[in-house]
Amino acid sequence: MEPPVPKVPPPPPSMRQAAAAKQYALRFISGKYQGGEFPLPPNKEIVVGRSSELDMVLVEDMVSRRHAKLTVTGDQMFIQDLGSTNGTFVNGEKIKRSALSEGDRILIGTSIIKVVVAGDAANASDAKALMEDISQGRRTSQVRTMSGSIAEIPLPDLLQLFSASKKSGVLVIRTDRNDTGKLFIDAGRVIFAVVNEHYDVAPMKSLMRILGWSTGQFDMDAPDEGRQFPERIEMSTEGILMEAMRQIDEIRRLGDDMPPLRASVQVSVPLVPPLRDLAAEDLDVLQLAHNYGSVETVLNKSLASDVDTSTILVKLLKGGYLRAE
Repeated sequence: MEPPVPKVPPPPPSMRQAAAAKQYALRFISGKYQGGEFPLPPNKEIVVGRSSELDMVLVEDMVSRRHAKLTVTGDQMFIQDLGSTNGTFVNGEKIKRSALSEGDRILIGTSIIKVVVAGDAANASDAKALMEDISQGRRTSQVRTMSGSIAEIPLPDLLQLFSASKKSGVLVIRTDRNDTGKLFIDAGRVIFAVVNEHYDVAPMKSLMRILGWSTGQFDMDAPDEGRQFPERIEMSTEGILMEAMRQIDEIRRLGDDMPPLRASVQVSVPLVPPLRDLAAEDLDVLQLAHNYGSVETVLNKSLASDVDTSTILVKLLKGGYLRAE
């Protein structure tokens, strides 16, 4: 008979918690250091600023010499602003001290930094050297203050960050469908928007379309001083985002019944359903389809919002007044 195997007592709870605790890192998803990642060692303070002797050095004018401090204690993370000139922001809100969680976005200067679970990241000294290399490599070629992917930083999050930090400039978004949108921002507020240089389209209509984009690259250019706009957007950032959510949801409900922007639409020949069954706004959209033959141009020319015009287009297509190609 074999002797019983002695039972090894489990480690104390503190050791089990330490073994299971996640290790976090700061990933730069926009700005001068985009692509860099800085690990957050447990039970340590990380001071961020422009001064070269600090743990995390961000060399740019909008960062104070001692800008912010990050503290990791067990599985808790905190960030504290150290009286910086331009402030520290977490998820679009200016903070003095804030707890951090995975996925949170921090804005310091022109850098947007995401809290992520650390992979096989280098240690802090290696990460600091890598960030210095990134900075040196981009110092002469970088002409824009911020850049990144809207898949990584959705446009609503960007607008909230810009609103909280009162940034000014021209946010340029380019999609893989060769669409280009521009948001003109003054002290954190969007005052004009344009898609593909169609300055004759109402800016709110262009803005709603841009906010519906989910993939593409963005760059923040310097303000376009002195530009005059035919019409300005007066709505607050909060109002813009609420209206965008409403319109995007309503357009999504149309589903595949709504043809893509690049599709063409033609009046059905012969035109069988009676025109007397249509309302005045329906006839307006039917006339636009007859005159221009393109979904995008119909939306551009319509005096109604994209939601209302799209709803009428679907009605006309289902009713047999129009056909899409």
